[in-house]
Amino acid sequence: MLARVWSASVVGIDAVKVGVEVDVSGGLPGIIILGLPDAAIQEGKERVRATLKNAGFGFPTKKIVINLSPADLRKEGPSFDLPISVGILAASEQVGADLLGDYLFLGEVSLDGSLRPIAGVLPIAASAHSMGITGLVVPADNAQEAAAVDGLKVYGFHNLLEITDFLNNPSRYKPVQALHNNSKDTFTVDHTDIVDLKDIKGQAHARRALEIAAAGGHNLIFVGPPGSGKTMLARRLPGILPPLGFAESLEVTRIHSVAGLLKNRGTLVKERPFRSPHHSASGPSLVGGGSYPRPGEISLAHTGVLFLDELTEFKRDVLEFLRQPLEDGYVAISRAKQSVNFPAQFTLVASTNPCPCGFYGDIIQQCNCTPRRREDYWAKLSGPLMDRIDLQVTVNRLKPEEITQQPTGESSSEVRKRVIKARDMATQRYQKERNLRCNAQMQSRHLQVWCKLDDTSKRLLEGAIQKLNLSARASDRILKVARTIADLAGDEKLKPHHVAEAIQYRTMDRM
Repeated sequence: MLARVWSASVVGIDAVKVGVEVDVSGGLPGIIILGLPDAAIQEGKERVRATLKNAGFGFPTKKIVINLSPADLRKEGPSFDLPISVGILAASEQVGADLLGDYLFLGEVSLDGSLRPIAGVLPIAASAHSMGITGLVVPADNAQEAAAVDGLKVYGFHNLLEITDFLNNPSRYKPVQALHNNSKDTFTVDHTDIVDLKDIKGQAHARRALEIAAAGGHNLIFVGPPGSGKTMLARRLPGILPPLGFAESLEVTRIHSVAGLLKNRGTLVKERPFRSPHHSASGPSLVGGGSYPRPGEISLAHTGVLFLDELTEFKRDVLEFLRQPLEDGYVAISRAKQSVNFPAQFTLVASTNPCPCGFYGDIIQQCNCTPRRREDYWAKLSGPLMDRIDLQVTVNRLKPEEITQQPTGESSSEVRKRVIKARDMATQRYQKERNLRCNAQMQSRHLQVWCKLDDTSKRLLEGAIQKLNLSARASDRILKVARTIADLAGDEKLKPHHVAEAIQYRTMDRM
């Protein structure tokens, strides 16, 4: 007898509907799985056999052929354990097959018949309607994650016996209700546990750069001696970023679901990510990869911050992987088995010492590095990479009297209000543009419309291009920063002082 159960496979952060066809017929007893299954699915044959026997079901002593369609799509992971188990039970007439066409079945089975949670449920739930599916049957631990998608009937079960009872007597069960409201109207974040900008002493120029970076989504690097507060400043950027929008939150949650990093499966991610990989990180861990591609740090930082501390300690070839994602906002990973695109619209924040000893240009301690050593040190950062960093800020150590004084700067909440106001101004300006969320994402055609210069501003920019030997990309970055500075001031048009301040943040071009 033939039975078909619907399941799904995650490709990148999207989902593809997979049919699990089970045929039980006469022949030499055994299980054959077709349709490009990976090792975890092949091992699932014995897992499912033991599960059904231990749960009290009869296992057919016949030839069982399982086809996973479409046949040319590689399938991976233990999430197919449950649909295969249900398919065998339906094909052997141990459960009713009337409801099988209405639901997707996902889950890993244990040998005692209990269900274990899996990664990647949210992308599948978000794509269910487009697949023509109205409901999901998942492990209980995944139920709240799937229920975050509105308009979808989700049933969560603890073991295989509960699922078979549901298929035979569906009226006994009700869909899972989301414990948390994920609607747009209540989408707020508690910032009380975030480190505050008011703890910073002095560093007015660096604080201003943080505010501009937050308001426009601009990449930022702090250069200064040890102990000047570079890392302390960078870690306070999340506290002044605007809250996630509903659509952004759904994107972030889908990425973290695929990576298996959701802290709370019942709610969407409501805080912008802050990722800080160690400088020993490899290229694949940074941009993503693997035989079956998985998101890397830059995708996990999507809509948030990627902080690279001690930037010059990273391998040069690893840093070069960042160039295309910084420009395009996504990373394309191609493998022999499949190719996927992961979103990667993040704000890069980096910090580094000015030289190997750390004290080049320091007002307190003298540098003991030779010019050749400093040159080799900076050679790790290529010109094209530095071109993509909008704000390049020198951070000096505090003087003794500044260290002992009490902090006098604004709190993160006060700065965040200005940032949100500037972002709202940009959102209103770009409302007819798709996938344009902040000033840093503007393309050349956008600059021609929203970054027009008067004669004085044009002369300022032309002088900076000539004096600093700036590339066309670097000059465009200056215009984007100037646009953000104008937004923070509430000005619709760019003015000379906006452009002049933006030019001041090209510190590295003067070194």
